[in-house]
Amino acid sequence: MAEHSHEDRPSGGGKAHLWVFLAFALIAAYFLFTEHRAHMIQFLPFLLVLACPLLHLFHGHGGHGGHGDAPDEDKTNRKDGPHAGH
Repeated sequence: MAEHSHEDRPSGGGKAHLWVFLAFALIAAYFLFTEHRAHMIQFLPFLLVLACPLLHLFHGHGGHGGHGDAPDEDKTNRKDGPHAGH
């Protein structure tokens, strides 16, 4: 029996598996949607309502653009503000 080396295999072999999986997932999603469209559409409003707590769970209230990031004295002593030359 001959021994085979796997060292000469191209390095992109894992990407082919990903493309096959994505193609299968898209085909499965298409058939699920076309065959069960009437059942799925009636639950869309509930999915929107469920999205609100999930967004708060993953994003929280931390991304509101700097409310209370710096103390007031730091904001008044800044030289690059709108009144910097006055």
